[in-house]
Amino acid sequence: MSYTTINKSTDYFNTKLWAGNGSTQNITGVNHTPDFVWIKKRTDADGARIFDTIRGATKGIFTNSGSAETTVTSELSAFGSDGYTLGASDAVNGNSKNYVGWNWKAGTTGSGTTTGSGYGKAYSYSVSTTSGFSIVKYKGNGTAGHTIPHHLGAVPKFIIVKRLDGTSGWHTYHASLGNTQRMSLNETDATSSDSTAWNDTTPTSTVFTVGNSGTTNVNDADTIAYCFAEKTGYSRLGSYTGNGSSNGTFIYTGFKPAFLLYKNTTQTDSWFLHDNRRQGFNPENELLFADLNNAESTVNRINLFSNGFKAIDSDKGVNAAGNTYIYMAFGQSLVGSNNVPCTAR
Repeated sequence: MSYTTINKSTDYFNTKLWAGNGSTQNITGVNHTPDFVWIKKRTDADGARIFDTIRGATKGIFTNSGSAETTVTSELSAFGSDGYTLGASDAVNGNSKNYVGWNWKAGTTGSGTTTGSGYGKAYSYSVSTTSGFSIVKYKGNGTAGHTIPHHLGAVPKFIIVKRLDGTSGWHTYHASLGNTQRMSLNETDATSSDSTAWNDTTPTSTVFTVGNSGTTNVNDADTIAYCFAEKTGYSRLGSYTGNGSSNGTFIYTGFKPAFLLYKNTTQTDSWFLHDNRRQGFNPENELLFADLNNAESTVNRINLFSNGFKAIDSDKGVNAAGNTYIYMAFGQSLVGSNNVPCTAR
């Protein structure tokens, strides 16, 4: 049996860097048709934007804010077969400013009616069962026990949900925390107990369940969900415990991380973002923030290896002694002809 079903990770996830030109610009070289694009300005302060093909190219939502979805043609104006087109907005394409775009492919689209308690509501989706990623746009029904099909064919371990038509936070489910807990992508808070978010119900291979939360299930409110399942050799959605040392615990992923998101769940701190493109070598894996509009930081906290990562700082954001951290990582396994993954660092 093959170690991984992902022969080329950039067919499903890729990072792109660009310098803005203050006009229009085509970003190419993504290596796939992106369905989910997360853009962050690096040069100076501005909130990160998320765009996806289910909601439409011109519709952005901000990961550092609970604000409603906006329609802005000067940001991302169109998706293409190998990237996307940007307008002149300083948030994504300011003259001589630097940006990063993290890009995921889903691809197979469909629609249907939600299930579970209360009235069924319309939903639409785009999914890649190969890479374990789906985008689901659904209407809430206001009834606890509302079940939302995700079409992954596997149990999602990380789900990010945002209500689109009103001010509301980004609720996240992570399997390492369980179905009674939630965290908000736009907040620094530690994990909190919330039965209304996920109805104290673990996702299955077909659906995830929501309670009567004002974020995940407001009656007739348009809501977007980004769902991730683990795929060996490509993605890992796990947790680790900090040791409070500059020689942190090594976290095995089974592949070389190309993207890493992590968050302290024990105490207050930000959601941090790394990738292997902005610097591309240890220890210069510079960090960005999902929940803040801060510019790129040159603080060195993470080393990326061929089969995992480790903290090189005792800061509470990444490695406080006894604190628990959740993470999401994507990358490429190094597998020889004998199907044995490389374990060298």
